[in-house]
Amino acid sequence: MNASERAYAIIRQRILDGTFPPGSQLREEEIAEACGVSRTPVRDAMRRLETEMFVERSDSNRSFVTVWKESDLEELFMLRSVLESHAAERAAKAITADVVDLLKISNNRIAEAIAKETPDIETFLKENATFHELVVGAAASERLAFMISRLVFIPVVYKTAIRYDREELHKSLSDHREITAALEAGDAEWAGAAMKSHIRRAYHAQAKRS
Repeated sequence: MNASERAYAIIRQRILDGTFPPGSQLREEEIAEACGVSRTPVRDAMRRLETEMFVERSDSNRSFVTVWKESDLEELFMLRSVLESHAAERAAKAITADVVDLLKISNNRIAEAIAKETPDIETFLKENATFHELVVGAAASERLAFMISRLVFIPVVYKTAIRYDREELHKSLSDHREITAALEAGDAEWAGAAMKSHIRRAYHAQAKRS
């Protein structure tokens, strides 16, 4: 990993985990010192994060963590619902038994994680990402996978599951199981509808807390 990639990874993770909250200014010299690199790699990282909508630049050429409005949130989830439902439809036509088995394993791990007295959110997040990646991978479209990846890790979307209550965690798992059943049945229409409903549910869970 070169200096620019290191700076990018550190800044991105700190935006995702809230260390750098929305609206906060990102000062090159401070970040360079924290990352152990010079300011040039930090500038490169900032430009990359700007294209990925993590960072926005002001008229005075200062960099800030992007602030997402309610209208932005709705649009992001709408785009996800369109793209991921299309991915599920494609996957239903081509998915293998091995991938279906992996989806079931992921669902079982989520069930174990959320059954604990204190739900294991880290495992939930990891397996949730695994589940969606498996579905997108089964769709066998690099273009579609790229577009979805640009939306899933927008900070406000990434943090949705962190804010779920226990009922919402179980509803999410139920959605995953329905999507898995639709994919196993090879029913593209059912898979697409189930995925769209799943993403819309996630949007409303986030919106009610905004």
